[in-house]
This record gives sequence, structure tokens and C-alpha cells, in this order.
Amino acid sequence: MSAEFGGRSGRQGRISQWLRGRRPKETADEGGRETLLLAAAGAGLPLAPAAHPAGYRCSCDRVGCPTPARHPVSFAWQTQSTTDRTQIERWARHQPQANFITATGMVHDVLDVPLDAGREAMARLLAAGIEVGPVAETGDGRMLFFTLTRGTPEDEDEWWPCELDCHPETMDEHPGLRWHCRGSYVLVPPAQLPGGLSVDWVRGPEHALPDPLTLLEVLTDECSRSVGDGSDQLAAWPHGG
Repeated sequence: MSAEFGGRSGRQGRISQWLRGRRPKETADEGGRETLLLAAAGAGLPLAPAAHPAGYRCSCDRVGCPTPARHPVSFAWQTQSTTDRTQIERWARHQPQANFITATGMVHDVLDVPLDAGREAMARLLAAGIEVGPVAETGDGRMLFFTLTRGTPEDEDEWWPCELDCHPETMDEHPGLRWHCRGSYVLVPPAQLPGGLSVDWVRGPEHALPDPLTLLEVLTDECSRSVGDGSDQLAAWPHGG
């Protein structure tokens, strides 16, 4: 679906133009926001409404929310997530401040790494001619690489939940890397975080989703380098899956 979306030259041109000229405050603009959300859905990323900042707090009613503005508003987010244009337009217009999450493990996974490691890895991958798909940066120091999902095996016992990806026993071999698959989600741009931070596309959803294994070696290598440099950006992303 990503390839088909990339062929829609008119819409792709408008999105690219918006991305080139964006400013952090523009991510809250309804026109630009809705266009980008529909672009993500058009590329096959299933979306659902999420909480948003309320000052330095979360818009949800949970006291001391541990992941403010980073989580879905409904416990049924996995079944609620959709690429239906009409539904997404309705959500976006009726909830003008809401962030949106995209459910991973259906169409796509997300490789989530510290920002500095991600930037170095992306430069290496592009220089080597390796296809890099959509990529987002978060204002709190992470980079999100959107990839094809590993798929759902016929034998459900062969699948493991995202918690094991986010907290693997071999974390020393993959420092700072989180692999969001089935049962998890990430914020999809444009999104706002407390403190005036945001989540924005670096490479938009018009880029085709690559196989995650084509990126994994370089990403883990750069995460290891980041650890060697004493980076303080290795805290786990609050995946909430």
C-alpha cells in the first residue's frame, strides 16, 4: 500500500511541500494535521485516537499518568485501529487536539532507537543505497523506523508479545533498541508531547515500508556505539502495549 500511495504524485507533492515548510507549532494546524494522518492511513498504517497534552499533564483522567499524551484513549485500540478515511476524518475533526497512535504488528512494525544512534544509522543506510522507509523523530530523544511487520505465523505459539521485544533477555546485545510488533503502538506524526515537544516525520509515509532485517544490523551497531559513547538516551520508550 505504501508503493501505491507513493504513486499519487499530487498528494505526495502536497505532503512533501508541507513537510519542507513545517514549523513545530504547525503540527497543531487542523489542515496539515488531517492531511498527514490521512497520508499515514493511506500508506496502510492503522490509526486510533490518543491522549494529548493538557499543560504539562495528560488529557486523560488518570492521576499521575506515566505516559502523558502517548497512549490511546480507548482500551479497545487494537480493534478500533483503522485506515478508513471517513472514520479518521471524523476523529480528527471531532477531536482537534487528539494525538493518534498507530497499532504495530498488523501491517507494520517500528524499530525504535535513541535519536543520535538513529540519525547515524539513517545516514549510513542511505549512503549504502539501502531502502529506508518512513522515519519519525520524537522531541524526547527517540527515532522511529517504520518497517513491514514480521507477519502473524499460523502457529500462535510461535509469536511473542511486544514486552519481550522491548525487554529482551539479550538487551546487552541490542542496547537501546525497541522493536514494536503485535500488541504495541507508537505515536504517529504529527503529535504533541508535554513541554512543547512534538513527534514529526523525517521521511514521510510516501516511502515504502522496508523489511526490518535490512535495517537491523546497522541500527544495533549504532546503538552499541551510542552506549560506548556514554549516551544518556537509552531509556525505554513508553510503549504501553
